[in-house]
Amino acid sequence: MPSQSQSLLLERHNFLPSLLKRLKEHSEMVSALLSGVLIAAAWISEHHLPTSFYVSLYVSAFIIGGYAKAKEGITETIHDRSLNVELLMILAALGSASIGYWMEGAILIFIFALSGALETYTMNKSQKEISSLMKLQPEEALKIMDDGYEVTRVTSLKVGDRILIKPGERIPADGRISKGSTTIDESAITGESIPASKSLKQDVFAGTVNLDGSIVVSVTKKSTETLFQKIIQMVQNAQSQKSPSQLFIERFESIYVKVVLIIVALMLFLPHYLFGWSWMDTIYRAMILLVVASPCALVASIMPATLSAISNGARYGLLFKGGVHLENLSQLKAIAFDKTGTLTNGTPVVTDAFFAEEEDKDHILRIVASIEQESNHPLAKAVVQYVYSQDVSPAQVEHMRDLSGKGVTAQVDGENWAIGNPGFIGEDKAHAFHNGVFTELAHEGKSVIFVKKEDQVVALFALKDTVRKETKAAIEGLKKRGIYTIMLTGDNPATAQAIAEEVGVDHYIAELHPDQKVHEIKRLKSIYKQVAMVGDGINDAPALASADVGIAMGEGTDVALETADVVLMKNDLPRINQAISLSTRMNTIVKQNVFFSILIILLLIVSNFLQVLDLPLGVIGHEGSTILVILNGLRLLR
Repeated sequence: MPSQSQSLLLERHNFLPSLLKRLKEHSEMVSALLSGVLIAAAWISEHHLPTSFYVSLYVSAFIIGGYAKAKEGITETIHDRSLNVELLMILAALGSASIGYWMEGAILIFIFALSGALETYTMNKSQKEISSLMKLQPEEALKIMDDGYEVTRVTSLKVGDRILIKPGERIPADGRISKGSTTIDESAITGESIPASKSLKQDVFAGTVNLDGSIVVSVTKKSTETLFQKIIQMVQNAQSQKSPSQLFIERFESIYVKVVLIIVALMLFLPHYLFGWSWMDTIYRAMILLVVASPCALVASIMPATLSAISNGARYGLLFKGGVHLENLSQLKAIAFDKTGTLTNGTPVVTDAFFAEEEDKDHILRIVASIEQESNHPLAKAVVQYVYSQDVSPAQVEHMRDLSGKGVTAQVDGENWAIGNPGFIGEDKAHAFHNGVFTELAHEGKSVIFVKKEDQVVALFALKDTVRKETKAAIEGLKKRGIYTIMLTGDNPATAQAIAEEVGVDHYIAELHPDQKVHEIKRLKSIYKQVAMVGDGINDAPALASADVGIAMGEGTDVALETADVVLMKNDLPRINQAISLSTRMNTIVKQNVFFSILIILLLIVSNFLQVLDLPLGVIGHEGSTILVILNGLRLLR
């Protein structure tokens, strides 16, 4: 074991590489902030130090803050053969500096570099769910050979190969069980918290977890064609699609830059010949135009308001991954919800318990708790939690046997006990117990397990994933806004109907796989245009990515959190209504800012052309309008 001094040396050895890696990942943000620091230092030193000193600081701010954007602008111009705002901002900053206004040019660089760094950070963050998904896909499998077993790469498996999957292992490939039976956690595919019982000739999927039985699986699909791989591909495809707003901005950007540069080019010589201006006045007016026509105020119209709204939401557990998602919330016409872990708590609890009249209830509870506490099945854990809430003491259990997908048997105090599903206990006895209450409970979408002593059914426990206490309020709030609500779930129709009626959604669709959820989202988008999806599981990731706005529960899987556009950190569904209100406020302020900034730019351009605007006033008007729209955006912090 390493000594304390060795541990400290190891930490110091790893510190520098780790720091350099983090700086590289956030190089744009570091450059923008360093540029801002240099601008502040130059401004402070203007009246105390030689001109050459503070000018060198401004030049450094230009280079450090503007290098990445200048390189990006030039590269995109060459590649796409079209001009962009990056080039216009660089030219505007250089134009400002060329007539002696170094600080204004540096500030333009700083603002643009900072916004670009934030965009890059958001884009990098949104790609992490792919690597999160990959971690759930095993890389190796235990292939059954004629003379034993062979560890082989999953990518080399062929259709028809047989693989052994032990308890606790994640299934490496889609296939069909050819030997054994087990219980499988399919939450990665279906999102349901209750494991599925699997036996001979039933299908299993890559990425799911084999819980309690060894099984032999015959591979039915190549590694590149599994349902799990399809989920990954759907997430990638959905993220690569650009929104209409983004496409419009890209088209507008090219047109705006061309118009401004053409007008500035004309201003460099036409006024001299048309109006008799001197060459000095002509160049002076052209430089003023380049400064006042730069889109600094337009950029500031959106970013500060967006960041203020995002900060406001963060205080209440609303995490937005970008301004575009916050903007889209106010336009939502329909919201789709996953069931398990979203509308419900995600874990089964005992809702009903029935006992044979001639039996001692406390004695039965004592035996059930003693047996079920030795099982890892989620339903068993729920029963144990319920029983111990009744304040009973455990008994000594002997000859415990767990029959995968069916139930358990054991001896307690010399008596034979069995706990399991109706087929394990006996269909006739199960349906006859307590005047057939089983049928009614099953119709309500509840999972039912029976307790049998010797040859007599003595108890029944009904379990259900309960609805979150705040779910109804959230759905009611959305309905008041005129938003259509629908539940998309992989659960059975009976359970789906019971939950849908309880929470009050407008509609529900049951027994959906991830690709089917994506299909339903696309169908909703064709009807309602702007659609959100709320989920928490890996299986929800494709639908979250396909929706106009993906909303994830904070306690959901890493993949869902990374894929979603909005995260409810406290799993508080009513916050969706708060997010929509915040989006509406933000959009109103952004519209005010955009209208005001365009009006000021036009006013400054006209004033410059009429020769009633000099450079200091042009800078004051340009920077003043920027400050005003920023202050207006900061109102969203309240």
